[in-house]
Amino acid sequence: MAIEERKLPGYLPNEVPPFGRMVILGFQHVLTMFPATAFCALFTGFHLSTVLFVAGMATIVALVLSYWRIGKFIPLFYGSSFSYLTAYLAITNAEWGVPASDELISLMQAGIVVTGVINIIVGFIIKAIGKAAIDKVLPPVVTGSVACIIGFGLGFAALDMAAANWLVAIISLVVTILLSVYLRGKGFVGMIPILLGALVGYLISIPLGLIDFSIVTNASWFVVPNFTLPTFTGAMVVTSIFSISIMAIATIPESTAHLYQISLYVDRYAEEIGEEPYELDEHIGFNLILDGIGDFINGMFGSTAGTNYGENNSLMAITLNYSGPVLIAAGAISMLLGFIGKLEALVASVPLAVTGGLAIYLFGVIGMQGIALMVENNVSLFNARNLAVGAVIMVVGIGGNIGYPNGFLPIPVLQGIFPFGLPAIATAAVLGILINAIFLIFTPPEEGKF
Repeated sequence: MAIEERKLPGYLPNEVPPFGRMVILGFQHVLTMFPATAFCALFTGFHLSTVLFVAGMATIVALVLSYWRIGKFIPLFYGSSFSYLTAYLAITNAEWGVPASDELISLMQAGIVVTGVINIIVGFIIKAIGKAAIDKVLPPVVTGSVACIIGFGLGFAALDMAAANWLVAIISLVVTILLSVYLRGKGFVGMIPILLGALVGYLISIPLGLIDFSIVTNASWFVVPNFTLPTFTGAMVVTSIFSISIMAIATIPESTAHLYQISLYVDRYAEEIGEEPYELDEHIGFNLILDGIGDFINGMFGSTAGTNYGENNSLMAITLNYSGPVLIAAGAISMLLGFIGKLEALVASVPLAVTGGLAIYLFGVIGMQGIALMVENNVSLFNARNLAVGAVIMVVGIGGNIGYPNGFLPIPVLQGIFPFGLPAIATAAVLGILINAIFLIFTPPEEGKF
């Protein structure tokens, strides 16, 4: 069936939209990933132009490798991960928007390169032992709960951005929701509700004086990203490597949860339109290898460690656009942003309130996808084992991320590595994995579905 004739128009991972649509849909992906990726750079002392360029490059490399190796695009966008913020700040003590010295960035790059190597090694181990084995270590109750805390745990961050101007944020949110619901299945326009919602919010912000156009007028047309190489020498290098690379504990289950999410939604859409399922969740190990390659690239060129983005997964679930070529276009646009100062400035000029309105929706969808993952896999919440694992992950992850400054649990453990405390989301994921491991070793008397 032709794409235009489908009852629910959309794109499966290997499908290629016409060029004009591909560019617009790609820009929507960039708009979706930009706030979190830009925040990580500005908050931790990395150069924004470099981070945007390398994020796009890592995304393109991952997509090309996935198609080359398995004949299918794994439709994921690779942006900066929040899991590493505490480790960066412990090294840079960065001020908002002020880049750290090249020496400090190079020092952090060493840890990011090692993070990439760890992900690659874990990916090969998973490929060797098989999906069934990893499903025991990371069952749906763990991956689904981790996805929930990633989305819901960012809820306060979304509301905090929206608080910049509640009127603009609520209008942006409501318009985006209405467009995503009532235009769903209505052709191309039904695939760009986030972009249209952002545009409405932007236009409303102009007469309210919320947009500083001097950012755009003062920006140079052409800038060169600040590329640096990693350093593996110096007194702080071991601290940097250990404190940064250990955060892979958080991104490995996060990445796995995102793959399960996107696989579920892709196959559900394929079923609805009568196409063969893609079964992307069969490639968990390879997905982590791609994550590792992405971080290796980040570490070699001076960008933050990354992860595949739940925000972009939400966008795809909302729009039914899972096209890998669209994500390649998004990667190319992100790379261009690294060189085109005015284009980067134009995207950066989107008011915080608009971003907050969109984030309420997108972060919420990430959390809801985690619930959908557990529902789809028949996770029984009448089973004491599942209740225990899910309860601990949810409370520690959501409560810790929202209730404590910057989401760091004030637990006096490994303070030399975690000077601000333990990162709540990472700690929740580890606790869930450990509790589940106890049940694997000492089998409970009554097993339910998990």
